[in-house]
Amino acid sequence: MGRYVARRLLQMIPVFLGTTLLIFLMVYTLPGDPVRALFGDKGADPATLARLRHEKGLDLPILQQYWNYMTGIVLHGDFGEQIASGRPVTDVLGDAFPVTLRLAGMAFVIEIVIGISLGTLAGLRAGRLTDNVVLVFTLLIISIPVFVLGFIIKAVFAFQLDWISPNVSNEARWSELLAPAIVLGSLSLAYVARLTRTTMAENLRSDYMRTAIAKGLPKRRIVGVHLMRNSLIPVITFLGTDLGALMGGAVVTEGLFNVKGVGGTIYESIVKREGTTLVGLVTILVLVYLLMSLIVDLLYAVLDPRIRYA
Repeated sequence: MGRYVARRLLQMIPVFLGTTLLIFLMVYTLPGDPVRALFGDKGADPATLARLRHEKGLDLPILQQYWNYMTGIVLHGDFGEQIASGRPVTDVLGDAFPVTLRLAGMAFVIEIVIGISLGTLAGLRAGRLTDNVVLVFTLLIISIPVFVLGFIIKAVFAFQLDWISPNVSNEARWSELLAPAIVLGSLSLAYVARLTRTTMAENLRSDYMRTAIAKGLPKRRIVGVHLMRNSLIPVITFLGTDLGALMGGAVVTEGLFNVKGVGGTIYESIVKREGTTLVGLVTILVLVYLLMSLIVDLLYAVLDPRIRYA
């Protein structure tokens, strides 16, 4: 196991470098000049623009800019500074990521608990009324766009019933994040439920399940140990990649509920051409994806003891 983990960590290095280089090239080849944008419609003389580009290192070759950026991260943990304000990007990350991490964490828990519960309920009663209700419910959620669902929740529970606040305050309390977490995790919840239902319904017809029933094992053990552990392997694979997607895909949800997190910061960075901030945010998301993929691979052996790592 230790050798496998070490090998996977080494394999992450070229993947990390390749993805960050691709993102860096995409961001810094976007149309528009971030230095010229500082002056808005007023403009500035060429000498001033050239001086500011030199101070920000934007006049260097693109690969040299990437080298300076990566060495700053690896050696000093320095993600650079914002072009407009001169604020360290680490401060921006420190403000944005804790909020989005709480929001994504709540959405993740919601989709795990409700999604797996609904999927298990439907899978154990495949073809019956309960199964059909769950399938229709999840299909309805999948069919509704996230921004429409968020607007409906705000209109009903905030403006009509006055149960929740329409916008999240700057403190981003846990109670305020519940509604946006439900919106953010709704689509993944539906996929988890349907995936769990399909794998459980399929495994119920397997030979090992018939053997367990014939041996007279308690139903709780048959479902909880034999059926669930094998059925959750594809679900864990989906959940492992979904946590990173929740953090990076919160732009719409955070915009609807005025959450000051990663989504809003990414949107502002794109509009203001803050390439350093945008690359820093995406770099952290890449690390989250790589870490979650490793954790998922290690969980396979926990769910199925037959899996061994060379």
